[in-house]
Amino acid sequence: MSDIPTSESATRERYASAAAEAELALCCPVDYDPKYLEIIPTEVIEKDYGCGDPSKYVEPGDTVLDLGSGTGKICFIASQVVGKEGKVIGVDMTDDMLEVARRNEPIIAEKTGYSNVEFRKGRIQDLALNLELLEKELAEKPVDDANRWMELDEITKELSKNQPLVETNSVDVVVSNCVLNLVESNLKDQMFEELFRVLKVGGRAVISDIVSDEEIPQHLADDPYLWSGCISGSYTEEGFLKAFEDAGFYGIEILKRDAEPWQTVEGIEFRSVTIRAWKGKEGECLERNQAVIYKGPFSQVSDDDGHTMKRGQSYAVCDKTYNLYQKSPYKEHFEFVEPLKEIPLEEAKEFDCSRDTSRHPRETKGLDYTVTTVASDCCGTDGCC
Repeated sequence: MSDIPTSESATRERYASAAAEAELALCCPVDYDPKYLEIIPTEVIEKDYGCGDPSKYVEPGDTVLDLGSGTGKICFIASQVVGKEGKVIGVDMTDDMLEVARRNEPIIAEKTGYSNVEFRKGRIQDLALNLELLEKELAEKPVDDANRWMELDEITKELSKNQPLVETNSVDVVVSNCVLNLVESNLKDQMFEELFRVLKVGGRAVISDIVSDEEIPQHLADDPYLWSGCISGSYTEEGFLKAFEDAGFYGIEILKRDAEPWQTVEGIEFRSVTIRAWKGKEGECLERNQAVIYKGPFSQVSDDDGHTMKRGQSYAVCDKTYNLYQKSPYKEHFEFVEPLKEIPLEEAKEFDCSRDTSRHPRETKGLDYTVTTVASDCCGTDGCC
């Protein structure tokens, strides 16, 4: 049998070692809000590795999932932000990291006055399979022949279906700090599918990770040490954004991009970025005579569905898009035009979202609109002209 480590085994072994003794090469310098670090034990801070701070974008009351939670630093920060009404779930596959996190969880709970953090063992590319339930099954009945191996495959599927590690549509925000690049290339699509699955409709992903400015050559990708060091498994900057698009996210934005690279290998720059993306553009496209006007500053923009809108022009949109644009991250860029006569949802017809169409004012006012008014004494809501 080959003794060459796989990228996953190299990652597991390196992070197990880093849970015992801090390894500076595994992390970028990150400025966390010091008020949240005051109650976190030193060993958690020193042995937790990352390249950004996605916890900045967590809100009170959120249910948070931290992928690759390590010793729990981001979880313990998020715990304080979401408060006792919120919940934080950390997922990691490394026993040594989980041991540190779980040992310190009661300490954090005592200091905050509430317990809202739990740590689960799993792989971030398979958020359905609870590895501790699988280990229990293996302990009770080990795999000792081919029949048992086939039986275990079915049991694994049943565990994932009936006792999932993380339920579908159960999380407000998924965060991750320099972990997605560690997943093997052939499993990265599945990882994004799982990330999307567990989010609620209207939920968001906030991911800090290392990306490259060029494609990574095969000889670097084959190096387990560089892989476990958050280097050779990185997406390119463009590829990282596309992965969110391909998974079905919308409103994808770069919240932070380090100007200086964290590390350069053979002329390829590796730097930290933080991305936010939203789930919720699924659903019917219905015509309710609504319109939006893009306010600028660009002369025109294209949305995630490929619709191009010129500045200052009224555009027909479906009810779903109209509602999405009234939320983050779009709302400050648009004016919204409601029809004078509302079309009830049950009477709305299908809207053809494949076209970019201007909305004539008569479509929103009505063809029989013939009102004549006198000039108002006041031309604004905040004061008169």
